[in-house]
Amino acid sequence: MAISFFVQGAIFALLVTRIPALQDRYGISDGLLPLFLAAVPILAGVGSVGTEHLVKRMRPGLVLRVVQPIVSVALLAAGSGTTVWQLAAALAVFGLTVGALDASMNMLGVSLQRAYGRSIMLGFHGAYSLGGIAGASLAWVGAHWDLPLPTLYAPLVATLVPVALIASRWYVDRQGDDQADDQADDHGAAVSMRALLPLCLVMAFAYIGDSTVSNWSAKYLEDVLHSSEQLATVPYNVYMVTTLLGRSFGDFGVRRFGAVAVVRAGALLAGAGFAVVAAAPGPWVGMGGFTLLGLGLCVLVPQTFAAAGRLFPGASDAAVARLNIFNYVGFLIGSPLVGALGGAWNYRAAMLVPMALVLVTIRYARSFTPVPAGYGDGHERPRTVDVG
Repeated sequence: MAISFFVQGAIFALLVTRIPALQDRYGISDGLLPLFLAAVPILAGVGSVGTEHLVKRMRPGLVLRVVQPIVSVALLAAGSGTTVWQLAAALAVFGLTVGALDASMNMLGVSLQRAYGRSIMLGFHGAYSLGGIAGASLAWVGAHWDLPLPTLYAPLVATLVPVALIASRWYVDRQGDDQADDQADDHGAAVSMRALLPLCLVMAFAYIGDSTVSNWSAKYLEDVLHSSEQLATVPYNVYMVTTLLGRSFGDFGVRRFGAVAVVRAGALLAGAGFAVVAAAPGPWVGMGGFTLLGLGLCVLVPQTFAAAGRLFPGASDAAVARLNIFNYVGFLIGSPLVGALGGAWNYRAAMLVPMALVLVTIRYARSFTPVPAGYGDGHERPRTVDVG
């Protein structure tokens, strides 16, 4: 499973870090580019919804085994075309299948954590962060040596696809009597969106924060904190490294202190990180803020998936698929929101908005409390969930 998370992190980083090169290759205007970028998370949300219904007929492991190579080939297709319609088709396939991939991958992670009986989700997402660092580093090499996108992507895809297929042989999926019992539970249990809503909000707020860092950290350091162009590329790498470190040790924190305490601490650290960034007098203090952001935000998403699995043990696949949609909601909202506020007001003040949203997570920390057996299976009303 960790290998699949790693491969997905690398593939996604290879796409988003080479967007300027894709724009140049296809001659896409600045006005048209946001439409292409918005289409990917929208279609990914569609793919996630479709996966909720697909896993009623086939195991999540089989879905993941099929879609992960397609996502990789779609990346290569996006970098190898010559006309805009070819890019549009490749990104459409990428979006639909990456939604199915994210959903099925986290379904398997939640199922495996339940089988282990202890927190392991942060470790899986740590592998994703490591893949993201590897992908971004390879993209930097490609940009530094001015490699054409097909030359960069082709050997990597040719390596990653077989690795993912070989790793899929060891997926721990529901089989035999356990699978039949779980499928029976899935058909008999319902996912209450009222009970799931606090986790959906936490997911969206976390990705609003994450997309703020990925899309605006370089511009913020260069334009607001007056760093050099080279130094402005550092904050995102620092953020990814601290995200990896936080996720590497986060599972131990959950086992020692509990998910509620870890989520509250993560939200406080992330809020403090945004506050430091907003008040930073110079680039080095700003990078300290982005370091805190990585350590804080890194725990929220994995723990949100895990909490959904605990809340709906008889319908965890459906809960994960629905929750995964708010990944893309946050991604769609975050970057335009900060950009609009920064343009109309100023970017320091704009950083306070994702800060406030991340701090709201503390209000919903009770939703991460381990629930009794049978709770959330459709037969009891939630008693501790507060949606405002």
